[in-house]
Amino acid sequence: MSGWERFNTFAIWMLKAAYLNILWILFTLVGFGLLGLFPSTGAMFTIVQKWLRKEPVEKIFHTFWNTYKKEFLPLNKYGLFFIVIGYMLVFDFLFLLKNAEKLTWLYPVLGFITISYIVTLLYFFPIYTQFNLKFFQYIKQSFLIGASALLETLLIFTSCMLLMIIVRFIPGIIPLFTGSVLAVAITWCSNRALARIHTRKKTLDYKSIL
Repeated sequence: MSGWERFNTFAIWMLKAAYLNILWILFTLVGFGLLGLFPSTGAMFTIVQKWLRKEPVEKIFHTFWNTYKKEFLPLNKYGLFFIVIGYMLVFDFLFLLKNAEKLTWLYPVLGFITISYIVTLLYFFPIYTQFNLKFFQYIKQSFLIGASALLETLLIFTSCMLLMIIVRFIPGIIPLFTGSVLAVAITWCSNRALARIHTRKKTLDYKSIL
């Protein structure tokens, strides 16, 4: 592949990523913010997963809209779950700040729960778009995979921090690349984690046979 072909491929990919990010923001707003956030994010991750698997996505809008409609109610149930847990964590943190001297020992506990919550949320959408599980199994598997794949989890956190730094210096990219680029990074890392876990499991199964 020549330099021009590589540049052309990269430019097309960036245009698709920008278009997907605009759809993500638009359909989040269509759902009045909170109600649209999880279905819109789920639709975005579905398309990103297809891209990374090199599956054809001929009509991005059509795929996005169909996924958004199909997953609107199911994903809003998870949205409610994560919002309630997140609200409780913020409330607990504010409560600890007001009673810091008496409840200092609770900081590590709350810190562990908060990190677990963030890890679970980061891995939730890649797991949701790949597997057919029961309600709490999605939560459980998202946490377990994130906790067992420390390298990939660190890569995701690093990607988030790098994107935050870039946005701080170039805020104009917010409506074009923030969500879609982050979705690509998270999905790539989670797929890598799943592949390593699968390889590890096959190795253990082979050794047990021997």
